[in-house]
Amino acid sequence: MSRHVAQRLPPLAAWLLHGAPRVTACSRTNGCIAEPGTHAAGGHAARVAAERQLSSLAAGPSSPSSAPPGRKLNLCNAINEALATALDSDPRACVFGEDVSFGGVFRCTVGLADRFGGARVFNTPLCEQGIVGFGIGLAASGHTAVAEIQFADYIFPAFDQLVNEAAKYRYRSGGMYDCGGLTVRTPFGAVGHGGHYHSQSPEAFFTHVPGLKVVIPSTPSDAKGLLLAAIRDPDPVVFFEPKMLYRTAVGVVPEDDFEVPIGKARVVSAGIDVTLVGWGPQVQVLQAAAQKAQTENGVSCEVIDLRTLMPWDVDTVCESVGKTGRLVVSHEAPQTGGFGAEIIATVARRCFLRLESPPLRVAGADTPFPLVFEPLYLPSLQRVMRAIRQTVKF
Repeated sequence: MSRHVAQRLPPLAAWLLHGAPRVTACSRTNGCIAEPGTHAAGGHAARVAAERQLSSLAAGPSSPSSAPPGRKLNLCNAINEALATALDSDPRACVFGEDVSFGGVFRCTVGLADRFGGARVFNTPLCEQGIVGFGIGLAASGHTAVAEIQFADYIFPAFDQLVNEAAKYRYRSGGMYDCGGLTVRTPFGAVGHGGHYHSQSPEAFFTHVPGLKVVIPSTPSDAKGLLLAAIRDPDPVVFFEPKMLYRTAVGVVPEDDFEVPIGKARVVSAGIDVTLVGWGPQVQVLQAAAQKAQTENGVSCEVIDLRTLMPWDVDTVCESVGKTGRLVVSHEAPQTGGFGAEIIATVARRCFLRLESPPLRVAGADTPFPLVFEPLYLPSLQRVMRAIRQTVKF
């Protein structure tokens, strides 16, 4: 059966406005642990300070012309531009995978073979284990290997290569050898009609493996900057691309060569009542929920796009929860064993004395990904809103 998705991606309900910079009320050096008896006063002071800063942010930036020059791209084109930049700047870089020479299923590699030649951008057999194994050997010999797995649902035949070979290559050789030049790109998540073989979110599997980094962008600018950072990172990286956003996410992307730091979260919008954490396509849902909660309930939510799951930005999340006292984590993957549990466990340890209610998860169901029941499976706006109301009313 063909793995190609013939239909175009359905549009999301809306592309929501970007939020203000982060407002912090908790020291990075001290984490979010408060001494007994100090929470009430410290929380009130932090809330007042945050309210004042939010008021000043509402007026917008003082010098909008200071933004870096760029042009509007969708996420798919931003990925293509990042790959072209990597190939242009590194003569030892290669891009390969199923159908990549003609542009791939989602057209992310279109034009690259014509520009850089078939020796550097080429098709592979339909064999995920072989694709990643070849990438490991290429990277170990000093090349920059950018492998594409056509759908994240099919990355599992390559699981052994990633977990037992790529992740351990440097460690088992005592640092003599490594395959840090390996980046594995793969589209993941719901697409509106993909069913159980074209919709899965397997990112949590790889966060459990020391030696691998896991990166997930949600905007075109981050897609370009994070992919360039992943390609040049000294460790092997699994780079998950939210296919629902390939053409629905549009934003200004700097034209120059730039990197977004791996391991640093992005505060999408500031808030003082509830912290909402997500990644990939779920960031849009959290933005919509934050706007709806503010409009309908007067609840101010701080939205954080994690961007990197391994290593993840513990400090930014804990600073936010130290201010709001409430946390909702949302992801498309099934709830049990999802990465949201790791976030909540860490927050519960570091921010326990500042929590106003138990942290909550809004996630996919513990079932195979359905087809016609996809709207019921996904962590929707309505489900996130219920979690926000629940944590505020606790």
